[in-house]
Amino acid sequence: MEKDNDNIRVLIMEDDPMVQEINKQFIERVPGFVVVGIAANGADGIKLVNELTPDLVIIDIFMPIQDGVKALMELRTAKHAVDVIVVTAAKDKTTIQSMLRNGAMDYIIKPFQFERIKQSLENYREFRRRIDWEGTASQDEVDQLLFRKSPEKEQADATPGRAVLPKGLHAVTMEQIMRQIEKESQPLSADDVAERVGIARVTARRYLDYLEKSGCVRMDVSYGGVGRPTNRYVRVTPQDAGHGR
Repeated sequence: MEKDNDNIRVLIMEDDPMVQEINKQFIERVPGFVVVGIAANGADGIKLVNELTPDLVIIDIFMPIQDGVKALMELRTAKHAVDVIVVTAAKDKTTIQSMLRNGAMDYIIKPFQFERIKQSLENYREFRRRIDWEGTASQDEVDQLLFRKSPEKEQADATPGRAVLPKGLHAVTMEQIMRQIEKESQPLSADDVAERVGIARVTARRYLDYLEKSGCVRMDVSYGGVGRPTNRYVRVTPQDAGHGR
């Protein structure tokens, strides 16, 4: 089968038809990901991996015929060049350790919100981008791959007060918001940011409030003819910082 060079091709291993559909919808809401197949158990999933050669498998643990633990072990034994993210209700440490030791990229416990799997897929996309090098790698490149830090995140980590994000805020989403603000010539509102990044307005406000308090963006109040004023955000430039704004 010819591969789509633009999309990351995903196979779902999940026995519950309703969860299959939810997972599929969540995955395909994230730009650059497409579901190419769904299997209701590990045995059928292995067959589809052989047939479809996906880039990524989203795998459950509790499945009939062959569960997710055995399916992942078989994938590794057969040396399939496929990555795995676990999405399951299994919470026991033995299962979690087994899946991670066999190379699972992430482990998501049901029930979960869209933001959680979105974050996982975005992290995976960044991982693929970083590992796609030719020839030899430098230590810095290996470090960025293993610790999954982008140059922007490394710079943020080196800034006082930015080492640990507040609970519920994620580095990848933060970077996406900053990129949107940086590329726009006009200040953006929370609604603008929410629409461009694909998050809720209240979520965008939380990130923007944090970025303002951190000194990364400046808030300007826009007064329209009717209604309440709108808060708009623009990146703080070195010139702004030098003038104490």
